[in-house]
This record gives sequence, C-alpha cells and structure tokens, in this order.
Amino acid sequence: MLPPGTLRRPLGAAAARLVRAWARPQVLAFLATGPRQDNSVFYEIRTYDIKPSKMKEFVEMTNKYFYLRTALSEVVGIWSAELGAMNKVVHIWKYDNFAHRAAVRRAVANDKDWQGKFISPVLPLIEEQHNEVAYLVPWCQLGKPPKEGGVYEWVTFQMKPGGPALWGEAFRAAINAHINTGYTKLIGVFHTEYGLLNTVHVLWWNESPDQRAAGRHRAHEDARVVGAVRDSVRFLESQQNMLLMPLPCSPLK
Repeated sequence: MLPPGTLRRPLGAAAARLVRAWARPQVLAFLATGPRQDNSVFYEIRTYDIKPSKMKEFVEMTNKYFYLRTALSEVVGIWSAELGAMNKVVHIWKYDNFAHRAAVRRAVANDKDWQGKFISPVLPLIEEQHNEVAYLVPWCQLGKPPKEGGVYEWVTFQMKPGGPALWGEAFRAAINAHINTGYTKLIGVFHTEYGLLNTVHVLWWNESPDQRAAGRHRAHEDARVVGAVRDSVRFLESQQNMLLMPLPCSPLK
C-alpha cells in the first residue's frame, strides 16, 4: 500500500496492456454460466411430426434411402416415438463445428439423389419439423448401449435460467444417482445452445420398457436417488419424456 499523499504514476502502455490481459479472463470467468466442453463438436437434434396416416410410409422411405444422407455426415441415431408422443421421429446429428455443418448443408442441397429420392417424396408426409443445437455437458461422453436391441428414453428437463453454474452440480448428482442403481445405461446429456435455452436432454438405454419400469420402482425406494432428486428439482421448471424405438437404419440400435 502506498503511503498517504503519494501520487500514483500513470501506467505505461505495456503495463496497461498487461493489466487488461489479466483482467479480461477474470471478468469472463465470473460471467460464465458454467463449465463447457473444450472442443467445438456439437449435436443438432431434429424432430419431425409426421402425418398420422403417413407414418409407416415415412419410416419405410427413411430406412430405404437414409444411406444417401449419412454418406455426407455422421448421424448418432434415428428413432420413432412409441410412448410420450406419437408420429414423431427424432434425429441426432454430430458436427465438428458450425463451418462443418454449413458445408454439409450445401452438399445436402446439391445432392440430386438425396433430394429426388427422399426429400421430394417425404415433404408432403411431414406436418412440422424443429431443430436444436446442443453440446454434451463436460462431464459426459457419448455412450453406446451394451448390446443391440432395447429401447431408449429421451427425457427433457427445462431448467431455471442461469445455466450449469446454477444447477449443474445438483443435476449431475441426480443423474449419477440413477446410474449407480445399475438399472439403466446413460447414452448422453445434452445442453441446448440454440432453441429453447436452459433445456437439458438426457438419453437413456434400457433392455425393455418393463425392465425400465422395474428399475424405476427400485430407484424410487433408494434413499440416495430420492435425496439427489429432491436437491435437483428446486432448479427444475418442467420435464417430459418419450420412449423411443431405433429405426433399422439407426447407428444406435
């Protein structure tokens, strides 16, 4: 500390730049909404609402021609909703960054086979479509089921504004409590970047709907799960889920 009455000398240009460089990351760290993945990979989640009378036709066309689309970029999985929604199809696409997605979208638009054999015939079958961009949360790596077959559960949590800095620790504890029961397999936890913000999607795998139901009943009697869930719901605004069935053309089966 300077003695009383001491005049402070103005900083030189180099010193001023050093102070600014030090201060900037401190400010950004303070404003950050929580930890993030350290790479640019993101996932585009696409949902399609299909006309009820056209669902069978849409699925048949997808299974027949989707190899044309997956030749251009990686799809994680393709599912149809069995419970929790009807006549809905969900895709998850993986991209290295936004420039990669833009290049793929240009290639898709210019692919005459894809446009002619799939897009043109199926457009009249679709009632509505929606997309979101999401990142995997930093503590989750994209997983795979232990075997083919089984069912997937897609759970959507609408969290209170504030991001993972507010609710991340409690949410992770609730997810881990379910994992530790052993009845279900975590595939991925996605946090939205575009779309409805403060949304978290969790993708689980189970051997069957009955195996999931039995596991859920046991989990509801597990004090560790009950405690973790009670702690996390204070940050929760709403949630919903769907039971998803993988299409034959889906990489995740």
